[in-house]
Amino acid sequence: MAGKRESTTPVGKKSVCAPGADSDGYLFTFPDLVSREFIAILAALIVLCVWSMGIDAPLRAMANPNWTENPAKAPWYFVGLQELLVYFDPWIAGVCVPGIIILGLMAIPYIDTNPRGVGEYNFSDRKFAVPVFMTGYTLWFVLIIIGQFLRGPNWHFYWPWEDWSIAKPAEQQLVNLPPWLGWSLLGCYVAAGFCRYAPVFL
Repeated sequence: MAGKRESTTPVGKKSVCAPGADSDGYLFTFPDLVSREFIAILAALIVLCVWSMGIDAPLRAMANPNWTENPAKAPWYFVGLQELLVYFDPWIAGVCVPGIIILGLMAIPYIDTNPRGVGEYNFSDRKFAVPVFMTGYTLWFVLIIIGQFLRGPNWHFYWPWEDWSIAKPAEQQLVNLPPWLGWSLLGCYVAAGFCRYAPVFL
């Protein structure tokens, strides 16, 4: 094929040259990488097609305006957001927290600017980005699991061995912390995070 082909970042000094790399340690994006990605896409497509034909996904009954489902849950990928409503005000859970998550993900590349590890998949050269991302990723799936499997009627907490047909008494109204205490705890949390990862920037 005519024309200059794009290449990936050269293999690092501590790594071994990948099979097929030239003397400079480069691998061509096309056809080396693109062909492998294309095969991976085809394999994933085949698995999804076989899975969709083997597992039934029937529609539920027609909605009845005179009956409300209890508990009414969002799709699984939004259950984590719904679970946050238990702990925060709707404006904080629905606007502030997602906004902080998006801004945090955008800020990670600007905070962790270590030039080492570019073009490689490793944890040793990304001691800030990888732990921060994996911590948030894990906590989000914890919220999804709690909301999907451990929340019963009236959004009460049920352990897996408890029967949902046994009604639980309504929980007492939560008491909000004073603003000065809430902001102080939030500041301590942020300061602890910077102290924890301070060696990364030194």
